[in-house]
Amino acid sequence: MNKQSKRAREALDERLSDLRPVSRYASPQKGWIRAIRDALGMTRVQLAKRMDITPQSLLGIEESEAQGSVRLDTLRKAAEALDCTLVHVLVPNKPLAEQVDNRARQVALRAIGGVAHSMAIEDQAARADLEERIDDFISTSLRDRDLWDDP
Repeated sequence: MNKQSKRAREALDERLSDLRPVSRYASPQKGWIRAIRDALGMTRVQLAKRMDITPQSLLGIEESEAQGSVRLDTLRKAAEALDCTLVHVLVPNKPLAEQVDNRARQVALRAIGGVAHSMAIEDQAARADLEERIDDFISTSLRDRDLWDDP
């Protein structure tokens, strides 16, 4: 597998590990714009003026954020008007290295064949041989880009 991709995965996993669990960042029911505006004691008219839009437009923005359909550039503009920083990040549910390892095992098992897998379930020696064959297949035959072609 590609060493450069592996280093990139490890670097991203390290950067993103502090963001888990993502449940800490769940959006308030009415959205971040409304929550922060309310916490600051700012009216819709006041924030709309800071954003150079109408209060009715701001209402639409707040509603679209709460529904999950707000545009990033609009969120960025609201964040600036609220003296906030918009943080846009994708946080993998599992570490990237784990995702790649799991996917590589799936692809290797499919390539080696389900028969060997069935045999391995019943026989400890066959299971050890299968694990060795999987590891060998992954290290010699798979490239990162090969992992994501089929379902």
